[in-house]
This record gives sequence, structure tokens and C-alpha cells, in this order.
Amino acid sequence: MFLAKVYVTLKPLVNDPQGIAILGGLHNMGYKSVEGVRAGKYLELHINETDKAKAEKVVTEMAQKLLANVVIEDFRFELDPIQ
Repeated sequence: MFLAKVYVTLKPLVNDPQGIAILGGLHNMGYKSVEGVRAGKYLELHINETDKAKAEKVVTEMAQKLLANVVIEDFRFELDPIQ
């Protein structure tokens, strides 16, 4: 079994209104050294596979089909064995 930690973020050229709002809030709070914010999603999935290559394939398929909008979002993930 594996724990998949999936990170989904907007592609660099896609406007990020949530990130812009967070940046404005941070600046209003006095954190002027923050120059940019990109917001995203973090998901944890428990994958019941014994083979790491199979688990990677399954997570990639799920991310491409549902977890990320691959037109405007990038994704990456880490797999950690669960004992």
C-alpha cells in the first residue's frame, strides 16, 4: 500500500486570482517581502497496490482524468510506502 501526496497547481502562464487575493492580504498584514503567491490543491490518496510502478501509473491516470485540469494545471506527486 502507498500514500500518494498529490500537488496540483496552475500552470505558470495561467492567471491566479486566488493567489493575487492572498498576496494582497499578506501585504495588508505587513508582509511586504512576499513578491508572489500561487495557490493550489494538495490531496492524499491511499493506494492499495503492492507494486510501486503500478501505483505510479494509477495515480498519474487519476490526476490526468479527474484531480487536475491538465489544460490549465500541472501536477506532481510523491509515493510513500504505508506499512
